[in-house]
Amino acid sequence: MGSSRLCVRPTHMSWDVNTCPEQTYCDRLVQDTPFLMGHGRLSEQQVDRIILQLNRYYPQILNNKDAEKFRNPKVSLRMRLCDLLGHLQRSTERDCQEFYRALYIHAQPLHSRLPSRHALRPVAFLACLGLAAGLALLIYCCPPDTKVLPGARRVLGFSPVIVDRHVSRFLLTLLTDDLGGL
Repeated sequence: MGSSRLCVRPTHMSWDVNTCPEQTYCDRLVQDTPFLMGHGRLSEQQVDRIILQLNRYYPQILNNKDAEKFRNPKVSLRMRLCDLLGHLQRSTERDCQEFYRALYIHAQPLHSRLPSRHALRPVAFLACLGLAAGLALLIYCCPPDTKVLPGARRVLGFSPVIVDRHVSRFLLTLLTDDLGGL
């Protein structure tokens, strides 16, 4: 059992996890494993707390035997973490989700820097930007005398609940400026 073990399971699928818009928690774990395995990312105490949480609150994820194996102080932290992540990658979606919950609780700064979390942000931003541009174009191009426009204004009035804070400010400004002319 040398240090030449691979911690990332080989992908047998034809798509890359970085390009899939609907990543599962297991896909995210495969993507985040090299980052989590980086030197000094997780301390021994953080790994132990994560293991204990998965064992105590979710014994179906990590039974006592597995928890003892992953907490064995005779084995290096890197190998224990590699074994734990490999075990979780072979588990269910719910198990991977609970790992991310435990990681958030016990290593929140690290959780916020995960590669899989940063990969999702540009997509969400572009979706909001596209929605805002489409709605603004609808308001601008529709003639003011159509009966469709008041219904569209009602929908736009509720859109700040759905879209991002910055986009909603733009939409509210657009609505208040344009409603004065009705």
